[in-house]
Amino acid sequence: MARLATAVHLQHPVTREWVVLQPGDEPGPELAAEITNPDAWEDGELPDASDVGDEEPPAVGFTGLGAPETALEPEPEPEPEPEPEPEPAAPRRRRKTAAAGS
Repeated sequence: MARLATAVHLQHPVTREWVVLQPGDEPGPELAAEITNPDAWEDGELPDASDVGDEEPPAVGFTGLGAPETALEPEPEPEPEPEPEPEPAAPRRRRKTAAAGS
């Protein structure tokens, strides 16, 4: 199986999701066909169809590591942080008034 020598950023040909493959990864045939730069491969040559293996394409989604997922569940939204309670306003001070008749 062909291994990558460098990190590669590409779109999955079926799902159109952005995928980042790391050095040492052995991408499946659907991704290997998208990597056309020979410098990205360890041996400096584009892999043949026989070099990349006989993996099936992902069933539902793509994890970015070449492993198929059976179902995608939405990630639960985090609960919002409670807003801090406002501090009570300080009481207003009364101004002294000038004494009448001074």
